Amino acid sequence: MPDYDTLIFSDDDRVATITLNRPEVGNKTNMRMVKELLDLCHFIEDESKASVVILRGAGGVFCEGIDLEDFDPDKPLDIHGFSKWEKVCTALERLKKITAAVIEGSCVGGGVQLALVCDVRLAETNSSLRFNEVEMGFIPGLATFRLAKYIGLGRAKHCILTGRNIPAKEARQIGLVDKVYHAIDEKEVLQETIGEFMPFNPDSLELSRRLLNESFATSYENFTGHFLAAQHRAITGKTFQEQLRKGIKDGK
Repeated sequence: MPDYDTLIFSDDDRVATITLNRPEVGNKTNMRMVKELLDLCHFIEDESKASVVILRGAGGVFCEGIDLEDFDPDKPLDIHGFSKWEKVCTALERLKKITAAVIEGSCVGGGVQLALVCDVRLAETNSSLRFNEVEMGFIPGLATFRLAKYIGLGRAKHCILTGRNIPAKEARQIGLVDKVYHAIDEKEVLQETIGEFMPFNPDSLELSRRLLNESFATSYENFTGHFLAAQHRAITGKTFQEQLRKGIKDGK
């Protein structure tokens, strides 16, 4: 089991939990956390038998964005760190697992970006989400690519350009989070959520998710080609073949 400075990881072979663990600074992300998250995603992909990955923050706070400690205004700035960050988001987004963000307390900037790449977002009533990047003078990563797919272009513009605080109940109304609970009891709530997705096949999950993510960003003609290639991979896989034989045997 890997051990990290900025993360806590547990894995019971069914549910793996990643806890952002910098509560003294609101679980803000720094380059150490970025590197550890990427390493952990690779470990989960290659080694974990869990079907579900939970992402949450320590100390009753999900993530309050980026920690500016890695930036030195007296030195030339580049986008290397932002490129690394997007690799983390993509790695989470493409895991062959169901991913769920458990949002407690503040979810700001990069925290919202992490939540967006999960398959489902669960929030407590007293939590809130906010994009603070524009007022700080930079761009909210590829939330500029992902957010409008969930809530529409007009709402996405308003959320990002105003940087206003979005309470959990409103976030649920506009589609930014999927469910809101007074308090998230891990066993009860996660059991309910996990049950909605079970059973699933990792390969068809990955392929379907990837096609959905491409659906707003490519032409119909290109998308059709991608779909046919993905479908060929799916129907020649073990799971579909087993279902096909079972259906024929059962006369369905």
